[in-house]
Amino acid sequence: ADIEDSVRGSRIEIGAHSYVDAFVKFKSAGGSGDIRIGSYTFLNSGCVLYVGNGIILGDHVSIAANCVFAPTNHEFADRSKLHQEQGFRPSKGGIEVQDDVWIGAGSVILDGAVIPRGTIIGALSLVRERLDEYGIYVGNPLRKIGDRPG
Repeated sequence: ADIEDSVRGSRIEIGAHSYVDAFVKFKSAGGSGDIRIGSYTFLNSGCVLYVGNGIILGDHVSIAANCVFAPTNHEFADRSKLHQEQGFRPSKGGIEVQDDVWIGAGSVILDGAVIPRGTIIGALSLVRERLDEYGIYVGNPLRKIGDRPG
């Protein structure tokens, strides 16, 4: 993995028996949050995690290749300034991914997303809100297509 040093003191914690594949990027940008990864969690190749307002990944989480976690948003409200001069928007709470979640390849998870226990996210999905436990979601715009069998 490629871990960028934080100039704001952000920490990255990785739990026991978790696996971070080659070509995963941890990028200290957009805020001073921490990244906490639980136990038995897998991040596959090509994923990018921006520190932003923080990311929590629970236990037994599977993240397929080329996913992006961006818990931050550029400000752009003032037309008289370049967006790059305006800093970042207020936090929507970071990103929380609870236990037993599977996120499909190429998905993008944004600030304010809460992916509860047991949820499945299909490949190439965009997540930016709180979802239902054990739900199955796909697409952009994101839509629920069912629930995991009980």
